[in-house]
Amino acid sequence: MTQRKERADALRNREAVLTAADDLFASSQSPRSVSMDDVAAAAGVGKGTLFRRFGDRTGLIQALYEARTQPLRDAVDSGPPPLGPSTPPHDRVRALLDAVLRFKLDNRHLALALEEAGSGSPYQAEHYTWWHRTLRDTLRQIPSVPSGDFAAHALLAATRADLVEHLAGQAHMTAERMRSELAAYVSKVLADGKGSDD
Repeated sequence: MTQRKERADALRNREAVLTAADDLFASSQSPRSVSMDDVAAAAGVGKGTLFRRFGDRTGLIQALYEARTQPLRDAVDSGPPPLGPSTPPHDRVRALLDAVLRFKLDNRHLALALEEAGSGSPYQAEHYTWWHRTLRDTLRQIPSVPSGDFAAHALLAATRADLVEHLAGQAHMTAERMRSELAAYVSKVLADGKGSDD
């Protein structure tokens, strides 16, 4: 009975921490300004609880990002069109990249915090390798794309959080225009007959 209560308390603490971190990243002017102390205070838990549960700030950001992206990943792995695996490859590539961009627009500071977190390459992060692999495998079904591996990297670069933040925050580009520009760029890369001279 005691163990069950402790597990329930631990689950509540985890949810409280993720909710607090989510709110802090959403409302902060800069993701760098959110500290573990801030999250612990907002969640009403000790700082030691955060480190035991998540390891460090990067681990906390990754856990929050994964919780946010899981429904999207489920839709990509096993859902219906336009994201699911049964979608024709041209349509799926467009839908995948639009979904990544919309997610980063909706979670700008969290996505930026994740890309800035830690000292390792963002290209080695689990979430990036998963998106790259999914996009690469879809691109390989399109004969007009010469290198699915490189093309997947190049297309995902157009959705990097720092670029999204620059375009939305500094250049004041609307979400609708950003999505439209990305869709046009993807069409060029796929060489789908919409022209290549403008």
